[in-house]
Amino acid sequence: LIKPTNFDLEQNFPNPFNPTSTIKYSVPERSLIRLSVYNTIGQEVALLVDEEKDAGDYSFEFNASGLTSGIYFYRLQSGNFVETRKMVLLR
Repeated sequence: LIKPTNFDLEQNFPNPFNPTSTIKYSVPERSLIRLSVYNTIGQEVALLVDEEKDAGDYSFEFNASGLTSGIYFYRLQSGNFVETRKMVLLR
């Protein structure tokens, strides 16, 4: 088993999506991970992960059935690492 050497947040797939999309991310060491989704005005609309994770590769199936069509941003935070990517929900 190869451990990741860096934090990484991949582009969700599929994108655009309706209503589910997979978000993959990597954690190089045991860390507190926060993965959240925001709308275009910066409001958090979903908190997907908020817990300690061991080093490894992870994926999260995001179900946006409660959200309207539009552009959203998902952000991975751990310590000083922050990465944000854009996704599009098309109904």
